[in-house]
Amino acid sequence: MIIPMKKFGSLLISRPAGREAFLAASAYFAFPPPPEPIELDFEGVNVLAPSWADEFLSPLFNQIGDRLTLLPSDNLSVQATIKILQEANKWLFKFKIG
Repeated sequence: MIIPMKKFGSLLISRPAGREAFLAASAYFAFPPPPEPIELDFEGVNVLAPSWADEFLSPLFNQIGDRLTLLPSDNLSVQATIKILQEANKWLFKFKIG
């Protein structure tokens, strides 16, 4: 299942908005979570702030763990934020290449 992150906006910047987006996205993977992998596509996202990403990705990663894959992004904001969260939380996100 691919979740296009741009459906939450092109500027993903605040902690409350990240939490709200997670709750909205939870409808896609209600308990129990689907067995299929979940892929996040950041195409169309201009800014991804660490606070927004933490509120969205932390609970998602805690629920589905290694079934979460991040699709490639050329956006430096997305890349930097993912790197920050990986280092801070010791997460090992999977990345799909090409």
